[in-house]
Amino acid sequence: MTDILIKSGRVIDPANGIDKVADVAIKNGKIEAIGGRKSKAKRTIDAEGKIVCPGLIDLHVHCREPGHEEEETIATAAAAAVAGGFTTICAMPNTHPPADDDTAIHYVIQRSVEAGLAHVLPIGCITKGSEGKEMAEMGLMLQAGAAAFSDDGDGIPSSAMMYRALQYAGMLDVPLMQHCQDPDLMTGHMNSGAVAVQLGLGGIAASGEQTMLRRDLELVARTGCRYHMLHVSTAGSVEQIRRAKAEGLPVTAEATPHHLLLTEAACMTYDPNYKMNPPLRSATDVEAVRAGVADGTIDCLASDHAPHAAEEKELEFALAPFGIISLECALPLYAKALVETGLMDWPGLIARMTVGPAGVLDRPLATLAVGADADVTIIDLNKTWTVDVHHFASKSRNCPYDGWLLTGQAVATLVAGRVVFEL
Repeated sequence: MTDILIKSGRVIDPANGIDKVADVAIKNGKIEAIGGRKSKAKRTIDAEGKIVCPGLIDLHVHCREPGHEEEETIATAAAAAVAGGFTTICAMPNTHPPADDDTAIHYVIQRSVEAGLAHVLPIGCITKGSEGKEMAEMGLMLQAGAAAFSDDGDGIPSSAMMYRALQYAGMLDVPLMQHCQDPDLMTGHMNSGAVAVQLGLGGIAASGEQTMLRRDLELVARTGCRYHMLHVSTAGSVEQIRRAKAEGLPVTAEATPHHLLLTEAACMTYDPNYKMNPPLRSATDVEAVRAGVADGTIDCLASDHAPHAAEEKELEFALAPFGIISLECALPLYAKALVETGLMDWPGLIARMTVGPAGVLDRPLATLAVGADADVTIIDLNKTWTVDVHHFASKSRNCPYDGWLLTGQAVATLVAGRVVFEL
């Protein structure tokens, strides 16, 4: 007997080119069948009028554990993930201490298993302590279960160090995820431009992102290493990635909800919930990032979920830390930026949240193929709801979308055939 039968949903599985109304049968934690035969089930979920798709994947989440469990833990990040429809998230390594050895990788995996919700894949540091000076033991971390490597929060400033890291990662056939920002050009708190001048705040120039990306792409051309650019924020970066892909370089990239929806004008209120790194850019940059996602230059969507304690985000803008949270509302935010504007359809959007990130990691995720792990998200396209941060599963509340009226929501999330979230 089938364990769970998801009936009459619009099944969208980009990995297998499926977009049709069908039943999905799940047994023993695996996809048993899509459509075809009738099946008796222990439980039936009515998905008529809803999308049924592979579990969503977010490559860029800050779980804050170990070190800042008052802001988030691996368990609460996983709970926030499944509430947003995500069955797999990647935990960035800029914790305290940083995840720069195999013990730290084992810790994240163990805590994920204990939580029993979303899959939490650890990202290891490229350099020890994320200090950019000495290579971390990537080989040992990979054996322990690291999915990729990054010094996120900081770009690697040394060209020699980045070159060695790319060479080593290339031998391991694992992607490096780079936060592109030249530290010598990181001199402010928001996008460099007229708004920053008007507010009296130091600016962060687009050239800081684009300069490091340009250097890295030259090194990728020499090494052939898989390279992933985190949180693309400028029109110039989109164009560089587009050219790199045309040249056949193994380059991927991601975009966040805030760089698809918000501009530097949001900072006019001095609200620190609009302070992030890279910063909110110009309207021209937003349009370029949207176009990059739509045409496939940018492969995937990622939240850069960055929790902070209330007392930190209540500081004045210049003193508050960078970062916001959005895991639990990311899906409808992407739809607002890309589907409601007519740039993409739902199958295209789901591809950017499933096969796109799975391809970056080169892992057998994001498929409803028979025999695959039953990681499934059910989405109600017509559900209208208001974001209320006080109802979030996340420990933190630093979300600029509080009070926004959104359309579309994950109404059920299944991980390995278990219903781990349901409205």
